[in-house]
Amino acid sequence: MGFLESLLGVIGFGFGIPIGIVVGFLVFIYFDPTDGSKEVAISSVNEFDLSSIVDIMPNLPLWVMNPDYERVDWLNRVILEAWPYIDKAACGIIKTTAEAIFAEYIGQFQIKSINFEHLTLGSLPPKIHGLKPQDSNENELVLDLALRWAGDADIALEVKLSFLRLAIQVVDIQMSSATRIVLRPFVPSFPCFSSIAVSLMEKPKIDFGLLIMGCDIMSVPGVYQIVQDIVARQVAKLYLWPQTLEIDILDSSIGATKKPVGILHVKVVRAHNLLNMDYLSTSDPYVKLSLTGERLPSKKTTVKKNNLNPEWNETFKLTVKDPVSQVLQLKLYDWEKVGAHDYLGMQVVPLNKLVPYEKQDITLDLQNSMDPNDPHNKKPHGQITLETTFVPFLEDSKKFSSSSGSSGSGSSRTGHESMSLSGTGLLLVRVVEAKDVEGKSSPSSPYATVLFRGDKRRTKTVKKTRNPYWNEEFQFMLDEAPVKDFIKIEVMSKRRRMGVMFKESLGYVEIHLADVVDNEHINEKYHLIDSRDGIMHLDIRWKVV
Repeated sequence: MGFLESLLGVIGFGFGIPIGIVVGFLVFIYFDPTDGSKEVAISSVNEFDLSSIVDIMPNLPLWVMNPDYERVDWLNRVILEAWPYIDKAACGIIKTTAEAIFAEYIGQFQIKSINFEHLTLGSLPPKIHGLKPQDSNENELVLDLALRWAGDADIALEVKLSFLRLAIQVVDIQMSSATRIVLRPFVPSFPCFSSIAVSLMEKPKIDFGLLIMGCDIMSVPGVYQIVQDIVARQVAKLYLWPQTLEIDILDSSIGATKKPVGILHVKVVRAHNLLNMDYLSTSDPYVKLSLTGERLPSKKTTVKKNNLNPEWNETFKLTVKDPVSQVLQLKLYDWEKVGAHDYLGMQVVPLNKLVPYEKQDITLDLQNSMDPNDPHNKKPHGQITLETTFVPFLEDSKKFSSSSGSSGSGSSRTGHESMSLSGTGLLLVRVVEAKDVEGKSSPSSPYATVLFRGDKRRTKTVKKTRNPYWNEEFQFMLDEAPVKDFIKIEVMSKRRRMGVMFKESLGYVEIHLADVVDNEHINEKYHLIDSRDGIMHLDIRWKVV
């Protein structure tokens, strides 16, 4: 079911993302007006009977019922005119994003290839049914949107298995959701903000038709509700507030890319009175930790068997890029040997509530979600206890000390010095691009691997080029400076021969990190070893607290 969930998650919600890139907003349902006379009969709401009011209320724009929301017909007209161009740009981004996800499944489940046969968002544009500006500051603008879309999109996939060819088509997509858009930070270049953060403020409503080999599987009893629930749940897991989708609008040369400014030390101490999700025993809880706005995998505690009052006392370090807007998110699960792990509850800690260098003991009541209207929040989910300390990097410490009003404070300085003496730091490796790489098959589809202390990371694959551009950053949290370590970056490519997939090295470079530690930052182009003309551009930083 994992492939189906990923496929539906990409198709069911992914195309809303490019819309935000193009116009700064995500949008959902549009009701095509029916033909009729230009003379419209206007009646007072008081003239409708109770049953009629109940029928029409769900279809009314939010600005009609809620004076806090503004009518934005001008923006809908802009979207209508720009929709053909948005459709083309969005489909290109969807293809690039989806192909990277599909590549993970090639070779699994007997899958040989996955390709788009048709991909269009149709001719009907989305519509904003109301816009509400929230309290903002000089660095960001927060907008809540009532978004709806009922389009004529045509998304068709061809999945080739070792013994069968599957044609999968998604049609009649309809969506509605309350979405929060944060434009930040402001920059002196068009479009005046460098990134968009998108969150769903409630579980979205998603409806669509799914055809497999021409057969509508949604007509099978029971399947419709199961598939709809899977898609809505997957989308909510990814984007329900406080989780965000960060979309970079401007490139790093203009300053859009946020750099890490410090490390958040989190000690998960214990939990109390957790839900019991097992019938014959008690829950086996563990905690997942993550920071919003990050695409890094979540940190996890160990599993405590048969314990509703577990004690972990486990410490984690997370990289902080924006202590003003980022949120520490904690989710608890009941580990299961077979099947999905049961959800126990969650809580969040806004980083703007933390004082730099100051350890804080926090006890939080767990909830089912951060949706204030969620009826499941009324049920007790237990408590979780943490210890948190935010420690800025040395180069940023003066800024945070002055902003927190603790500059010159003895306690802050002592805490800062003790953290600095620990040697904790962050190694940032940005693989920018490669030039003139070639393999036995031409043109190749290169990707890069980063190997450090046995930990291997990889970039996305760029198809059919000798000059791949990645601009991807990898982070390694260390307890001491890597003065004796080397890091290896290798350009690889996959090629098929006689029906078998082979990996091929297109060249590599090894860098002694003592130079990085001494200079704190290197930005160089290196000649690749075992490559005739290949060059690799790397940007490596060492930041200490």
